[in-house]
Amino acid sequence: MKTASLRNDLNYNEDKVAVTVMMETESSKEIRILFRKGQTMKEHKAGFPITVEIHEGAIEFGVKGEKMSLRTGDLISLEANVPHDLLAQEDSIVRLTLSKFDSVARVEKVIE
Repeated sequence: MKTASLRNDLNYNEDKVAVTVMMETESSKEIRILFRKGQTMKEHKAGFPITVEIHEGAIEFGVKGEKMSLRTGDLISLEANVPHDLLAQEDSIVRLTLSKFDSVARVEKVIE
């Protein structure tokens, strides 16, 4: 058994989003991404399917150039290799579920 909290030890960065690996299981990696209002993740693709949960806040989520507003409690899943980007409309806590075979380093490169 493993446990983690999306709400404990919230350390926002003022200049770029903060990425933290919360947990790894046999099948997935659970990542917390902290956004300050106005921070972005530029367009990128994941090599495996992903699921994104807006745990708190509001994110403008772009998929293949189409923008949608996601708010607290919303979920979106994408198949592999779908271009997407994120813009925080307010301070936000986002949970990202990656395949065990995906790389956290790939996510970190998006915010550099």
